[in-house]
Amino acid sequence: MSIIIFLIAVTMSMVGKGGGNFYLLAMVLSGISMHNAATSSQLIMMATSIVSMLVFNKHKRVDWKLALIIDPPTDMMAFVGGYFASNWAGNTLKLMFAISLIVISIFMFIPVKEKIISNDKKFGYWKRKFGSSEYVVNLWLAIPITAAVGFFAGAIGISGGTFKIPLMVLACGVPIEIAVGTSSAMVAVTALMGFLGHSINGDFNPQIAIPLTIIAIIGGLIGSKFAIKSKPKNLKLIFATTNLIAAILMIINIIY
Repeated sequence: MSIIIFLIAVTMSMVGKGGGNFYLLAMVLSGISMHNAATSSQLIMMATSIVSMLVFNKHKRVDWKLALIIDPPTDMMAFVGGYFASNWAGNTLKLMFAISLIVISIFMFIPVKEKIISNDKKFGYWKRKFGSSEYVVNLWLAIPITAAVGFFAGAIGISGGTFKIPLMVLACGVPIEIAVGTSSAMVAVTALMGFLGHSINGDFNPQIAIPLTIIAIIGGLIGSKFAIKSKPKNLKLIFATTNLIAAILMIINIIY
């Protein structure tokens, strides 16, 4: 289990994901209950995302202003989702998780056309310049979606990076490398809120979570350094492919 968690941490840190979908999948397949796995996954993501964020921030790939605008709704709803998750059956959470990953994977395989940046100022549309990149954030779209993402992520034990990266790239025109770095900064707080929500219900198992978290921190540090050297096109391909694999494996687990 430690080897698997280490490899997941390396790969997920490369694409700015908390990796909750894979941590969750690995633990569920090993026989850990869905609710305990979700809680342990949140702790692992919180720790690894902090490590990754420090590396990405050093290389100026974290848009802090963007994170401060779109992340708070996610964090609040992650706590709510984590708290109410105990009311849902484990297989229901698994199926919701798998379907969402398939949809996201399909969208991420679609090439993103470069959008023309208009100088017109519209209420609710935030024109953002970060480094050499310019993009427009549709707050009418981004904030409600991130709130829904938080609830869903907190409930099933993932970070929300799986959803927020496609939102930033496809809906807001944020370059994938900046989306990855910014996502890593947002994952820690979302995971913390989800972890607290689950823990209140007594789902935290420190004998499982703490050793695996230490292993994952090492993997997260290595993976984020690899990401700095990777091309944006490769990051997007890795993101979409890993999501699709996780969805297929989770569906197999539900069936058998």
